[in-house]
Amino acid sequence: MAAHEAGALHAPGYGGVAVVPNWLRPPSDVNELLPQLWASTVRRGGDGALEVGGVDVRSLAADVGTPVYVLDERDFRARAVAFRDAFAAAFAAHAGADVYYAGKAFLCTQVARWVTADGLGLDVCTGGELAVALRAEVPPERIGLHGNNKADAELRRALVAGVGRIIVDSLEEVDRVADLAAEAGVRARVLLRVTVGVEAHTHEYIATAHEDQKFGLSVAGGPAAEAARRALARPELELLGLHSHIGSQIFDTAGFEVAARRALDLHAAIQREHGVVLPELDLGGGFGIAYTSEHDPLEAEDLAEGMADIVTRECRGLGVDVPRISIEPGRAIAGPSTFTLYEVGAVKDVLLDHGARRRYVAVDGGMSDNIRTALYDADYSCTLASRASSSSPVLARVVGKHCEGGDVVVRDEFLPGDVARGDLLAVPGTGAYCRSMASQYNHVPRPPVVAVRDGAARVLVRRETEDDLLALDAG
Repeated sequence: MAAHEAGALHAPGYGGVAVVPNWLRPPSDVNELLPQLWASTVRRGGDGALEVGGVDVRSLAADVGTPVYVLDERDFRARAVAFRDAFAAAFAAHAGADVYYAGKAFLCTQVARWVTADGLGLDVCTGGELAVALRAEVPPERIGLHGNNKADAELRRALVAGVGRIIVDSLEEVDRVADLAAEAGVRARVLLRVTVGVEAHTHEYIATAHEDQKFGLSVAGGPAAEAARRALARPELELLGLHSHIGSQIFDTAGFEVAARRALDLHAAIQREHGVVLPELDLGGGFGIAYTSEHDPLEAEDLAEGMADIVTRECRGLGVDVPRISIEPGRAIAGPSTFTLYEVGAVKDVLLDHGARRRYVAVDGGMSDNIRTALYDADYSCTLASRASSSSPVLARVVGKHCEGGDVVVRDEFLPGDVARGDLLAVPGTGAYCRSMASQYNHVPRPPVVAVRDGAARVLVRRETEDDLLALDAG
C-alpha cells in the first residue's frame, strides 16, 4: 500500500503524477447511475436529483444536514433475506445452513432487530457489539461472539446471557472459556477459529487466513488440532466445529475451495482420532461488493451454489457427512444499501506535473466518516446528487475537510465540470465499515444514519454534536 503523510500523489509508485486507473472511463452520460453501485430504490427524479426510498436527497439534507449516511431499508433487508434463502436452498439436501450478519460492518439497535426478524443470526466481536445485540433483544442463542483478545468480562457476559456460540481464537482461550463457563455454571458452545494458510487476493490488512497475522489457530504445525483435543477434554465446553475466514472483498469461490478443503481435512481428522462428529463448519464471510465499475460481485445464489458444490465434493472425498454450514456476510448486506451524502465546499483545479489538471472537490466530511480510502487504499465512486448536469465530465478527486493530506474520499472520478459550492454529492457503497470505523478526528462530530423506506425517513443513529464531544472532556 502506498502511503505518504503529504498525501497519495506523493507516495512511492505515484511519482507525483496522477494517472487515470485503467478501469475508469469518461462517461457518455455524466448523470448515469450504474445499478451495481447503488441500493435498489436509488434513481434520479424528474429534475435530476437523486431519490432513495421515495425520498428526495435535497429534503434529507435540509432536514438532517450533511454529511449523512442514507440507508435504504428495503435494500438492506432484501440482501439479508437473499443470503438466508440462497444458503438454505443450497444446503437443504444436507444438514442445512445458517447466516449470521457480521455486525462489525454496521450495527445499531434497529439493524439488529431487522436481521433477527428476517431469520438471520448476529455475529458480534466486542462487548460493545454484544451490548447492542442484547439491547435489541436478539435471542442470545442466535448470537455468536468473535474476537482475538476477548476480555474475561466480555466472556462472562456472553456466557451468562447464553450466547449460542463463542469462536475461540487461541489455545489459552480454550481453557479460559472453560474455566469461566464452570464459574458461571453453564456449558459453553464453541467453535475453533482456524487459519488454513489461504492468501485471499485482497488488501494485506483484510486478508485473514494466511499464517502471519493475529487471528486464529494454525492448521499447520498442530495448534488447531491441539485446541480440538483440549476442547473435547473439557466437559464445560461443547465443541460445535471449526471456523475459517479467509478475508474480505472476495469475488469468487476459489479461495473458499482451498479453505474448505483444509478445514474439512481437520474436521475429518478429529472424527477419526476422537470418534466425534463435529456438527458445524463456519466458512466466514468476506463476499465482495461493487465500489466502482471494475468490481463484479457474485449474487448470493451463485455464492451459495458454488460453496455447496465445494463442500459436498470435499466431504465426499473425505468420506464424511456434510456438516451444517454457516456464513457471516456483513459488507455484502450493508455495503450497497447505503450512500453518504455530502455538501460541496471549495472547488479548485491543480496543475499536475505532466501538464494535465485535476479538479479537487472538497466536501463537508472526509476521513472521519470514511477512513477506508486512506487505510485500505480503497476506491469509491460518486455522483452529483442534487441536480442533473449537461456539462462535460472532468477528472476529479473528492477530498474532505480534515487537516490531513491523505484526507481523500474518492480518489478518481469523472464529475460534471460545473460542480460548485452548495451542490450535493453522493458516494455509494458506504454502508459497511464507514460508520463503524468513523472517528472524531479534528473534533468533527460523526454523521447520523438515516433509514428511508416508502417515502419516509427516520434516524437510526443521531448526529453527534459538539456538546457530545465536550461531554467526554474531563477538563
